[in-house]
Amino acid sequence: MSSFTNRITQLFGIRYPIIQAGMVWASGWRLASAVSNAGGLGLIGSGSMQPLVLKEHIQKCRAATNKPFGVNVPLLYPNIDQHIQIIIEEKVPVVFTSAGNPATWTTVLKQAGIKVVHVVSSSRFAVKAQQAGCDAVVAEGFEAGGHNGREETTTLVLIPAVCNAVAIPVIAAGGIATGRQMLAAMVLGAEGIQAGSRFVASYESSAHQKFKEAVINAAEGDTQLSLKQLTPVRLLKNKFFTDVQQAELNGVSVDTLKNLLGKGRAKNGMFEGDLENGELEIGQVSTLIKNIQPAADIVDELWKEFEFALQRPLK
Repeated sequence: MSSFTNRITQLFGIRYPIIQAGMVWASGWRLASAVSNAGGLGLIGSGSMQPLVLKEHIQKCRAATNKPFGVNVPLLYPNIDQHIQIIIEEKVPVVFTSAGNPATWTTVLKQAGIKVVHVVSSSRFAVKAQQAGCDAVVAEGFEAGGHNGREETTTLVLIPAVCNAVAIPVIAAGGIATGRQMLAAMVLGAEGIQAGSRFVASYESSAHQKFKEAVINAAEGDTQLSLKQLTPVRLLKNKFFTDVQQAELNGVSVDTLKNLLGKGRAKNGMFEGDLENGELEIGQVSTLIKNIQPAADIVDELWKEFEFALQRPLK
């Protein structure tokens, strides 16, 4: 396949402007290294990892690929200072931060020679990321799985808004699983895409096989934003989702919702395969994902579809 050069490929030193999202319980070193070896940028999702586990994944990823890779760090999780220290010590080349203030750690990471990207859900937060010194932003629309913005702005609206607001490169995320969707995002001004749900349904994903099968069997309308009083998160509908929805309709307190959520709910669903009582974080685009594939095949298909769509005349 032909390569492609723009600010995103140059920033990360990658062949294709395709980034695999750093997803809790789904993106360990096997997935990150496979995506990087295929020409994209693989990310280790540190949100589910204790510091020493993260260190192990970084070292195994480096042993499995000589290509650039990164770590996604959700800033709302505990042990962030330890995670940052390990990332710096291990000389990770790229860090994607999310769910917090980019000003907190961006300068520290950049002083260590690390490229920093922040995930945003609005142009207002994109401007803050640029002011904090981030090298790029991920503009993640309402369609995305997992933790989401309260603004509920769709990708089709968010991407041009963010591109108009900042001068740094913009990576599109939320509802992107095909090359045609990738082209659409780049026509809107993005210079790369980040895909999560598509890579959950990969052989190298650490998600449970039952969860992967639930993803490829999902139909339109099977996901919905939930837990809006806490941190909004898009979930696949199941018994847990229904319990939360009913509790919210009943007007329960935030503390009651926290008790209902409990601890380890995402691990139970996505990693251990409890499809009834677990928290199943996945995007709307799951309805377009029909099979479980090697990560390298996903990168290959995305790029081939993108090139075909780029050359196809409008009808």
